[in-house]
Amino acid sequence: MKRWIVLLMLLVVAFALAACGGNSNTDDSDQGDNTTESSEQTGGDSGKTVTVDLQNGKEESVGTATLEHVSKGVKVTLDGKNIPKGTHGFHIHEKGTCEAPDFKSAGGHFNPGDTKHGFDTSGGPHAGDMPNITVGEDGTVKMSYVAENVTLENGQDNSLLGDGGTALVIHKGKDDGKSQPSGDAGDRFACGTISK
Repeated sequence: MKRWIVLLMLLVVAFALAACGGNSNTDDSDQGDNTTESSEQTGGDSGKTVTVDLQNGKEESVGTATLEHVSKGVKVTLDGKNIPKGTHGFHIHEKGTCEAPDFKSAGGHFNPGDTKHGFDTSGGPHAGDMPNITVGEDGTVKMSYVAENVTLENGQDNSLLGDGGTALVIHKGKDDGKSQPSGDAGDRFACGTISK
């Protein structure tokens, strides 16, 4: 009889331990709104955020972007102002240098995987490709996008915080999603550096 009680108690303890252990898994479908994930769950730099000040060619602020390390990549939240109405290409560029007025110092799109440009291209997109932004009549835009091919983790080939950093660029025109090498989005309207 005592043996049965001991076995029953062992089974109860085993079930309790299994139930506790099952709660440590993360849901990979999370798009990144949870900033309290533990380091073990996201691989190191969870909840890490970087704020980017975007400036136009006259070195005037046209908004900020917040970059947050999430389970699927980096969530980019743009809060723009004083931007010309219309549709504009919005990309991550390979160099963390924003020299006005043309911002050519930011180099091309961030492309550590040596892929083609555009979501509508076979072999694409670049890691730094993001959807166009649409600016309203009042010159403002608010949008969020999870860039799945980049990270804020140090030491990774696709880290936005690598040697010299990277940059966010708003173009004057619309990215057509396929033209090489950058979507025919025209000149650069604004730029902001992404750094540690």
